[in-house]
Amino acid sequence: MLFVTLEHILTHISFSTISIVITIHLITLLVRELEGLRDSSEKGMIATFLSITGFLVSRWASSGHFPLSNLYESLIFLSWALYILHTIPKIQNSKNDLSTITMPSTILMQGFATSGLLTEMHQSTILVPALQSQWLMMHVSMMLLSYATLLCGSLLSAALLIIKFRKNFDFFSKKKKIVLFNTFFFSEFTEIEYFYAKKSALKNTPFPLFPNYYKYQLIERLDSWSYRVISLGFTLLTTGILCGAVWANEAWGSYWNWDPKETWAFITWTIFAIYLHSRTNPNWKGTNSALVASIGFLIIWICYFGINLLGIGLHSYGSFTLPSK
Repeated sequence: MLFVTLEHILTHISFSTISIVITIHLITLLVRELEGLRDSSEKGMIATFLSITGFLVSRWASSGHFPLSNLYESLIFLSWALYILHTIPKIQNSKNDLSTITMPSTILMQGFATSGLLTEMHQSTILVPALQSQWLMMHVSMMLLSYATLLCGSLLSAALLIIKFRKNFDFFSKKKKIVLFNTFFFSEFTEIEYFYAKKSALKNTPFPLFPNYYKYQLIERLDSWSYRVISLGFTLLTTGILCGAVWANEAWGSYWNWDPKETWAFITWTIFAIYLHSRTNPNWKGTNSALVASIGFLIIWICYFGINLLGIGLHSYGSFTLPSK
């Protein structure tokens, strides 16, 4: 009872905090001068992350197994992983440009995971027989970490495409500094362009090297980081699929069953294998490979979320409805 109450409190704290963060974030997109509010939103995300961490620890202690047994718990874990990846660029260096791109996805994922839409899954339940294995933590955690990593890498590639093909790109136009896109995500690309130019060490160079140098510099940085992040995500995905194959052989007597979840995991793996292979070709490096990664962003959501909407196959315990047995 104590753990149930604690989880309930932590979930409500997380959702209340992230709701405030979303409001603050929208305000800062409209009024760029409110830097103090932007700092507040970062602190709110940290508070939400700590609450989610507390929830996972509490659920682990109360259930006796790592909390990855249903869609609700996996969403909480995915939002937890996304926040960690969101903070990595800040740890690597003092620049805030890359984390600016991942911020909207992290905020929205934290909000959705703690929103209470999956109320029927809030109560911890006994694991179904297929999940009563030591492979639960290894396979599912690797898959979710790979999804979070690949989503971040794909977002950087999508940002590369949007920034590269935007017309009339001019960092120092006063109009550009206040123009915002009409959507939550696209506003971030305006922000990162302005931020990168303002912070660039070469902004006072009297003779620009070539037109749109800052745009080129930013695109190169996004391309490099997306490649590194996706490479890590692909490694995690491969590890997760191999662990799942071994677990499937123990539970179902076959390494691979072409279950809908397995099929889309293979499609996801293939898309990002194509991305990494395209990077070896100079003609595909950059825009073309970024396009492949952007397609991968949609494929990941189909694999993780779309298949769960159907609630069919051997992975039905990860659907929106609890299994009947």
